[in-house]
Amino acid sequence: MIARASKLFLPTLRDDPAEADAASHRLLVRGGFIRQVGAGIWTLLPLGWRVYRKVEQIIREELDSFGAQEMLCPVLTPAELWERSGRITIPILFRFQDRAGRPFILPMSHEETYTFHSLELQSYKQLPQVWYHFQTKERDEPRPRGGLLRVREFIMKDSYSFDRDQAGLDRNFDLHSKAYWRIFERCGLDVREVQAESGEMGGDVSKDFLAPAGSGENMLVTCENGDYAADIEKARGIPRPPEFPPSLDSPEEIETPGVNTIEGLAKLLEIDAAATSKAMPVVKADGTVVLALIRGDDRLDEGKVTTALGASARPATDDEIRATFGAGGGSLGPVGLEIEVVADEALREGQFVAGANRDGRHLRGVEAGRDYEPRFADLRQAREGDSCPECGGRLQFQTAIEVGHIFKLDTFYSIPSGATYLDEDGSERPLVMGSYGIGLGRTIAAIVEQHHDENGIVWPLEVAPYDVHVVVLPGVEEQGLEAAERLDAAGHAVLMDDRELRAGEKFADADLIGCPTRVTVGKKTLEDGAVDVRDRATGAEQRVELESVSEGVSG
Repeated sequence: MIARASKLFLPTLRDDPAEADAASHRLLVRGGFIRQVGAGIWTLLPLGWRVYRKVEQIIREELDSFGAQEMLCPVLTPAELWERSGRITIPILFRFQDRAGRPFILPMSHEETYTFHSLELQSYKQLPQVWYHFQTKERDEPRPRGGLLRVREFIMKDSYSFDRDQAGLDRNFDLHSKAYWRIFERCGLDVREVQAESGEMGGDVSKDFLAPAGSGENMLVTCENGDYAADIEKARGIPRPPEFPPSLDSPEEIETPGVNTIEGLAKLLEIDAAATSKAMPVVKADGTVVLALIRGDDRLDEGKVTTALGASARPATDDEIRATFGAGGGSLGPVGLEIEVVADEALREGQFVAGANRDGRHLRGVEAGRDYEPRFADLRQAREGDSCPECGGRLQFQTAIEVGHIFKLDTFYSIPSGATYLDEDGSERPLVMGSYGIGLGRTIAAIVEQHHDENGIVWPLEVAPYDVHVVVLPGVEEQGLEAAERLDAAGHAVLMDDRELRAGEKFADADLIGCPTRVTVGKKTLEDGAVDVRDRATGAEQRVELESVSEGVSG
């Protein structure tokens, strides 16, 4: 096909958007691929939609190759489906009522809807099943940023597997993993498959596909020795040992007037901040208050808290803290509490300074197991300086974009929904499920992050909006059309720039838009009957006879 630039909606910009930090944000806006409608709400313009359809087709081909079946579920979802799964309380969920007062939600994923359809699976003879769709998702994202990186509305490919047992789930999980590697390779992406937190999605096992990038919402954690890799929300680092003060036989209460921070506490007592504990009260959906406890120099990871509690939780309010502990947020600790305490693994050994649950007072020498009985879990966020849990090597941290995530849901959704089947012995068993997502917008952003230079985007051939960008200079319109027609006849998708612009503007747009090959038809073509063929990625240029222009274009 030949697309004439003079007829296209192609609003390229010379300058970067003022609020854009990520390269993908800057270049997709400047190149006329996307436009913002509102905070976290974007339109894919004609060029962007062409790239999207290329990525979508790659995904479709790879899923169809192992028997996955495409369908389409609605966005509008009855709230009762999410009430059954228990996910109705997730804070980022859009909720509303229709004119009759019936509650609905706009989902961020479709596990509940697909589980609803799986109720029609009755027998083991119908299993396994793998279903998927490409559909719009919604998130009440409080801080959208980065163009397509953190948005409120997006299109996702989500697929779901239904099996009779764990072995079947393992097989479908592996099939998706292998398909994802092929998908991202065809998209030209360098990715890492790493351990990840399942969080609010449910299940205990999941893996992320992270694309290292200059900008992103995730952090890839790897060991310098190559034997460990995880998403930051799953990464388990070994922190440095604290410098403890002398041990005590029992906790000792001390006055700490006006001290509300770990830094202030460590300075007042002249101790290592790592020898203190930090109390972080959270509230579950049923109103239960739980105390999450970490080392004073660590950060609490929200995803790990969700995993530890088996449900999402929010930070407690000041009023809830005062009602539960009898003190303000700067003086909280685990001793003498009647609520559940979940302590980070780093607090297993040693004596720490903790809040006394009295304003302006702390306790020295607080020891887990002796002074309070916590449940231990990995709660801390891995950070610079941590050691690898596998070999003790140094952990490395790299910004990345999550382009895919696969989950072993097990029976998290099937049991509360009553999704069962009859096994060959006549017994009724719950379906064993998996969930597998790819964010198409993030995938496009990741491609740009990994494939650009100072002049614009450098699209890999299989996802490029057009294969060839034919730049037609004034006076050679007939020859320009001939070049475009020869390329079209050879099977290439052609963007022909026939606009009445200066040569420099056309070349700048060609670099910005980033098609793999640029063919320039200029006045010299009238002299020698040849055109310039330039490779966008390498900059290599050759003079090719107009009659054989297609032979000079790769792909």
